[in-house]
Amino acid sequence: MSLHPQIAAVTDRIRARSEKGRGQYLARIADAAAKGPRRAHLTCGNQAHAYAAMTDADKTLLAGERAPNIGIVTAYNDMLSAHQPYEVYPGLIRETARAMGATAQVAGGVPAMCDGVTQGQSGMELSLFSRDVIALAAGVALSHNTFDTALYLGVCDKIVPGLVMAAATFGHIPALFVPAGPMTSGISNDEKSRVRQAFAKGEVGREELMKSEMASYHGPGTCTFYGTANSNQMLMEIMGLHLPGSSFVNPGTPLREALTVAAVKRSLEITALGNEFTPVGEILDEKAFVNGMVGLMATGGSTNLVLHLPAMARAAGVALDLQDFHDLSEIVPLMAKVYPNGLADVNHFHAAGGLQYMIAELLEAGLLHEDVRTAAGSGLGRYTQEPRLGEAGLTWVDGTRESHNDKILRPVATPFSAHGGLTHLQGNLGTGVIKISAVAPERQVVEAPAMVFHDQDAVRDAFRAGRITQDTIVVVRFQGPRANGMPELHGLTPILSILMERGLNVALVTDGRMSGASGKVPSAIHISPEAAQGGPLAYVQDGDVIRLDARAGTIEVKNVDLASRTPARPDLSGNTHGNGRELFEIFRQTVGLATDGAAVVV
Repeated sequence: MSLHPQIAAVTDRIRARSEKGRGQYLARIADAAAKGPRRAHLTCGNQAHAYAAMTDADKTLLAGERAPNIGIVTAYNDMLSAHQPYEVYPGLIRETARAMGATAQVAGGVPAMCDGVTQGQSGMELSLFSRDVIALAAGVALSHNTFDTALYLGVCDKIVPGLVMAAATFGHIPALFVPAGPMTSGISNDEKSRVRQAFAKGEVGREELMKSEMASYHGPGTCTFYGTANSNQMLMEIMGLHLPGSSFVNPGTPLREALTVAAVKRSLEITALGNEFTPVGEILDEKAFVNGMVGLMATGGSTNLVLHLPAMARAAGVALDLQDFHDLSEIVPLMAKVYPNGLADVNHFHAAGGLQYMIAELLEAGLLHEDVRTAAGSGLGRYTQEPRLGEAGLTWVDGTRESHNDKILRPVATPFSAHGGLTHLQGNLGTGVIKISAVAPERQVVEAPAMVFHDQDAVRDAFRAGRITQDTIVVVRFQGPRANGMPELHGLTPILSILMERGLNVALVTDGRMSGASGKVPSAIHISPEAAQGGPLAYVQDGDVIRLDARAGTIEVKNVDLASRTPARPDLSGNTHGNGRELFEIFRQTVGLATDGAAVVV
């Protein structure tokens, strides 16, 4: 089917907006690629340092300059369940490379923090900035200039975006992202949510809450809800940076290992030393980012990607804005119901047909660009195939063209919603976004007096004191990147959900973030300019009537002349120290607007 006209229009708009930056970017990476394998420009002393710890056989191959060398950038640590499987990947990669007459080295490691551990803690104020640290650390790893191709080992929230930013910066080097897969299913997400709310009400104790959480997060692999980590995995596949069908294969399985081996082999086929040279910077073009946004809408993915995609795109010379997300959301149907938008987890989604089914449907409807470069070596149609491991080894076969569970995954013709679930908000309170894929239609418009807070602990205190007794817009300001690093405010979800259960119309308005697991509470987030930069939220007072209208895409305070007021100026000095926050003062001073991706390094 021909490309949908709005997909074409948004792509053309992005291309026109990006013409100068993208042109300069492509010229830079073409110049770098033309200089040939990096090792050719190193002195003998440089090379001796780079190869000193390798085997004699590897040294001989590298000194000859014709055998490709893989640079591994790893986010391994064994505190994150999603990254623990990466412990054994470097050995497998080296072994596979040697069998193919090539070499591989761990170029460097990048930090990987867990938002699940830091949620509601001061460490969360480092979380968003860790994305830029990851990009910087990966850049240091690759700067040794000894690699013909790169394998990126990362999964979770800020890790993949940071690695993509680095990969784009070294865009002349081919790249593959190698996933680790989701943990097997634990207790149902519905049961987990029920126990959390019961704890917030004081109906169960910490022992029962801990038992529930441990039964949910119970083994190696990505958390199984469809938050930012699994949205990242979808993104890497639909943008052509994974091998087809590799995103949601569980860790520790023969198929997972076979896909890792295949990734090594493919990374060697696409170097400048072979016949299929595929610089990653050429993959990361306007069409690829449009495909990524479409995937976000069709799956009801994490709002965090509204921050990350613009930052990733800028690293490749592509300029995205919130209107692009909004316009695509208007025409891309919501095809999946995965927690928090439904009861299923990503394992159930994968079993129902997963990304292969969804990509095939979207291509057939003209809602994706098929004519893109990918790491797999062909257009996006290759990603309608799924891997199989049998007696003949690893092969790919056509994925299912029917959903195996229409409560989880539906075709374009009969989606869960005709709208992708992400709306750009504008009004006299600034600009932001709201995710409505899990918000009931009757709650998508809320007009109520404001209660204003400067942190989420103050909201909890007000809830416990019984102060929120009427329809309320909860305003949590000074939570933007300049104020305190823009932590997630996921801890507010149980509280606001309870108020909704009590029959109140409530909503959240904030210049902060919500978790990738945010769901049924209407939440206007990423409001920009943020309060710490004198944005309109700094002028709001208790009792001001705010109207949040997700249908019309507006966020307004009514009958108030904000310009006549003095902005709030709370003492934010407590955000600048403790638990490593001192190290990030320069980030808070220089970070860009949330609408541009809240980036520091690009």
